[in-house]
Amino acid sequence: MGKPSKPRPAKLFMSLIAGEDDIVYQGMEALRKDFGTIDFVSEKFQFDFTDYYTEEMGRNLFRHFITFEKLIGRDSLPEIKLATNHLEERLAGSNGNRQINIDPGYLSHAHVILATTKAYAHRPYLEKGIYADLTLIYRGKSFQALEWTYPDYRQEATIELFNQIRKQYLEMIKEGKE
Repeated sequence: MGKPSKPRPAKLFMSLIAGEDDIVYQGMEALRKDFGTIDFVSEKFQFDFTDYYTEEMGRNLFRHFITFEKLIGRDSLPEIKLATNHLEERLAGSNGNRQINIDPGYLSHAHVILATTKAYAHRPYLEKGIYADLTLIYRGKSFQALEWTYPDYRQEATIELFNQIRKQYLEMIKEGKE
């Protein structure tokens, strides 16, 4: 019989999608206050894989990935998603439309998990209306996409970014920064 044990903490990351730099900076400042020091901000990636956000947020959207210095307990993901949803509402425009989309997730040595409010066959329920989306798995010295992985997370540049974040995460574990 296996004995339950608590998994190692994970590396918190967030995807920030917006159309203006200013709202991204406002979002990052609020996230820093809520989740601590941001230790990485990616380059700007064009977000043109879908028109999903166009009606609400406009065209010419871009994305930054950010990570946080402090590792998190994996069971905290639902609360983090609820907090980022609340921040999106706070930063909404005067018309009530979101100006920024913030998708939190975590990275471990084995996978990348996104938090979502949308149920689907590959998304186990966590709690409080939040599901876990298994987005990438680590196999063969790199993260690998799955059949349901979003197209933008399948891109070579995105996978390489997560490989680099994984290296940083493993160094933190090795140094005992759990």
